[in-house]
Amino acid sequence: MSIRFATAASAVAFAACFATPAFASDADAAITGPVEDAAVTVSEDVDAATTRAVAPIDLATATGQEDVGSAITVSGSATLASDYRFRGVSQTDEGMAVQGGFTISHESGFYVGAWGSNLAGWGTFGGSNMELDIYGGYALPVGEGALDVGLTWFMYPSGADTTDFAEIYAKLSGDVGPVGLTATVAYAPKQEALGNVFPIGLPADPGDKEDNLYLAGDFVYGIADTPVSLKAHIGYSDGNPGLGPNGTSIAPTGTYFDWLIGADVSPIEGLTLSVAYVDTDISEAEANLLRPNFATLAGNSISDATVVFSVTASF
Repeated sequence: MSIRFATAASAVAFAACFATPAFASDADAAITGPVEDAAVTVSEDVDAATTRAVAPIDLATATGQEDVGSAITVSGSATLASDYRFRGVSQTDEGMAVQGGFTISHESGFYVGAWGSNLAGWGTFGGSNMELDIYGGYALPVGEGALDVGLTWFMYPSGADTTDFAEIYAKLSGDVGPVGLTATVAYAPKQEALGNVFPIGLPADPGDKEDNLYLAGDFVYGIADTPVSLKAHIGYSDGNPGLGPNGTSIAPTGTYFDWLIGADVSPIEGLTLSVAYVDTDISEAEANLLRPNFATLAGNSISDATVVFSVTASF
């Protein structure tokens, strides 16, 4: 645990370097939580097809409209994606996903929202084979950047028992010249849903509880005078190295890296076309230890490199 949080502290220190007054103006600061403050705007900095709910879209930013007479803003999005990759691992058996969500935000910086996606294969627990994330948090300006802290409750409606879990997160964002930067620390405290119930090569351990740490960095570069933005992501997971109570884990090999490079094109306001190359450093040998759970029906590892296409409409 001490080594794990030393790593987290290093990530926060790294992020803090980007949150100094070297950023661009307050009006250009990008954060992943809705804030209706005159000094801070909100933008979507990660491909919706490859992340979960903690990146709500601000309606005023997405549509170019602002209601200065209201303290509350309701925003949302709907996405059609060729695959749903969460931290590099497919949650839809490398098949298509329909996703959508909404956020209710207050001008003070507080927000709540929900986001959902269909599931298939790894990560399904019966019921509706759906993931529903309920989240809430607070976003505030920090220098010329922004800080977003909150909690996400991951739910699998009507699914098996001991599948839901909570994760707290903190995101520090800002701009360095034309580049938007976001550093993320997400921590899920010890919970049965994350337990190493079926350790590889060892007897089952029912009721085991484990935690999970995720560190990430995201980079977005908007090409001047074009509707194109280039993006990159790198993440590090440290958690349950085996299989949880229902045969899955959000860190299937214990520790691994995931990364993404891609581009977004917004031909009109409220519409984003995305493409991203997604990969992990999970080896085929590691994936084999988790089969058949960690494979598609065709037998392919669900952490293999892939290209994800998506279309997102903001409203």
